Amino acid sequence: MEAMEAVQKMQDYIRMHCREDNFHIKDVCAAVGYSRRQADRLFKKYLHKTLRDYIKAVCLTEGAKELRDTRKPIIEIAMDSHFETHEGFSRSFYKRFHIMPSEYRSQKVAIPLFIQYPVSHYTLLKHKEEPDMDKDSKFCIVTAKERKRRKLIYLPSRHAQDYFSYCEEVGCEWEGLLNSIPEKLDTAALIELPDALVESGCSKIAAGIEVPLEYNKRLPEHYKVTELPECFMLYFQSEPYEKEEDFGKAIESVYKAVDKFRPEVYGFEFAYDIAPSFNFGADAEVGARIAVPARTVKKAGKA
Repeated sequence: MEAMEAVQKMQDYIRMHCREDNFHIKDVCAAVGYSRRQADRLFKKYLHKTLRDYIKAVCLTEGAKELRDTRKPIIEIAMDSHFETHEGFSRSFYKRFHIMPSEYRSQKVAIPLFIQYPVSHYTLLKHKEEPDMDKDSKFCIVTAKERKRRKLIYLPSRHAQDYFSYCEEVGCEWEGLLNSIPEKLDTAALIELPDALVESGCSKIAAGIEVPLEYNKRLPEHYKVTELPECFMLYFQSEPYEKEEDFGKAIESVYKAVDKFRPEVYGFEFAYDIAPSFNFGADAEVGARIAVPARTVKKAGKA
């Protein structure tokens, strides 16, 4: 636990300071009192990257976001990302994302942005630990959002049955890649497909986002796109929580709330046959979020 806490402290330090002018790798190690060698050993053990490779992935992702969202000159973004030259930044950017920075800025295609998962995420993924649910009831907010016709971009799986088996089968780059699409209607999510979208030899579990109907940019390899009919999405959101490792508990508490919810009381019925359900994961400051498709129903009139 002491080692994992040290890794998390270094992750937090990188997240908070990586865009500062005086940021240096030695300061990350100093934040926990470890040598560079000790830090590298822990990062490779728990995060499967050296400390330098982890920092580079973070900085390139932050640079990609600035290319997408601002008009700052590329050389300025390169310097902010701690590269000494435009050429060095471009080479590293292409090596990671397979597109040059100038092309990405003009095309804004999907690229696999690096997600800074907490170290506990990697541990749960490796060991597939079942969340230890608290017996206390949890507060959950339900919000109905109307959805017009739109497109679904998704990456299907062959055998996955949950988040852990999905990431084992297809990897975890899907979240950063889908979230890089600026036109998305919401953040990337693990989804459960309606039967009509499950192809032969595939499971119901996929990852995806919704985008406007007019979206027509090229898709990454193996990703699919389809149109979804208009419906309502019922958003279920848990309370915030304190410990990052409790994200599994938060998600399970929301699934329990969905199971107990009676949509007909509010003039809805679940519509799993026309659109996917979305598991957006959990964040300590926001809580867990799940969206479920629904349609309105007419109440029977009195005789």
